[in-house]
Amino acid sequence: MFRKTRLVQACFCSLLIMGCATSQTNSPQSSHHVPSTPSTPSALTLDMEAHPKSGSSIHGRQDYFQADGSLSPYLYEWAQELAQLTNIPFARIEALLKTANYNAKVAQLMAPNKGQIKRSWSTYKNRFIEPIRIKAGLEFWDQHADVIQRTAQQYGVPPEILVSIIGVETIYGRYTGDFRVLDALLTLGFSYPDNSRPERGQLFRDQLADLIVLDYQGKIDANTITGSFAGAIGLPQFMPGSLMRYAVDADNDGEIDLFASLPDILASVANFLIEHGWQPDIPVFAPVHLNDQKAKDWVDGGLTPKSNWNTLLQAQAVRDPNTSSALWMSQPLGVINLVEESQGTAEYRLATPNFYAITSYNRSYFYASTVSDFADLLAQRRAQ
Repeated sequence: MFRKTRLVQACFCSLLIMGCATSQTNSPQSSHHVPSTPSTPSALTLDMEAHPKSGSSIHGRQDYFQADGSLSPYLYEWAQELAQLTNIPFARIEALLKTANYNAKVAQLMAPNKGQIKRSWSTYKNRFIEPIRIKAGLEFWDQHADVIQRTAQQYGVPPEILVSIIGVETIYGRYTGDFRVLDALLTLGFSYPDNSRPERGQLFRDQLADLIVLDYQGKIDANTITGSFAGAIGLPQFMPGSLMRYAVDADNDGEIDLFASLPDILASVANFLIEHGWQPDIPVFAPVHLNDQKAKDWVDGGLTPKSNWNTLLQAQAVRDPNTSSALWMSQPLGVINLVEESQGTAEYRLATPNFYAITSYNRSYFYASTVSDFADLLAQRRAQ
């Protein structure tokens, strides 16, 4: 298989904070399989949204353990709270945490850029929509056409969107990551490399808690599971929390395998989108023409649509007369901007709820727009 350089990983870091793929294709292993029902214990009294409130993140911190090998007080307190919330024995949590280590490379890749990098929609898009990924996407679609179409019909998510997301995330499994997820999440949860973003440390501590719960349920082996430097797992690059809440055992074999089971992988991506607001039979972008000078006043930078078609007529939006379906016109809508900061310009588009569903996968206008454009390109090429 292929291996990326760390330089390319660093590029992905700045682009895909939560869903980035790293350096190595993982061969299917038993530890990657996720049983669809708990194997041990038989039941777990966990509030799916409950996470420890204790704990903090300090850049460069590495004192997770005391001289005698026991957990440092702050980590001990966090583990105790997790045990109380989940009914997982503290000794089990403690033993797992004691196997974890600070990963300097993870911290380095997640660190904010020291210099100011101007955002460029064209640069971002061209990094993902390029000949190698296009070729791989068409081959993947041809090879797995039946299961892709079956999943698309079941969930109401177009096949090209499913193919596009897996391609953008990992180039169809070539780069799923070789970082030990437990180490990555401990590092980012308690030593996030930016003290001005305490909410980021909390986010990764929550993911660490979910990983420990999944391990206790027998759904994954936290000692061996590998993923991206941000802790994302498998071809669709699911964080532990997304794996817990949205992954699907589509092949009904009693396991969720996001590395080798195409039915599970595709259904999990589709289910994630549906659970985050995907609406069947409407496009990602409304087929309209916008007046750029008017449209920019309607951009709010948010991740939920706050306008509607009648309101946006004030922005001189004009519907494309060549399109027949108008189901999107009754949906909440939002104007988004795809900027070229160095040129002081932007491209404006009218986004439907499906665009915002994709931003739940990765909170970036560039990401969601790339997924949509790549999907459109793949569908056009395949129809030729």
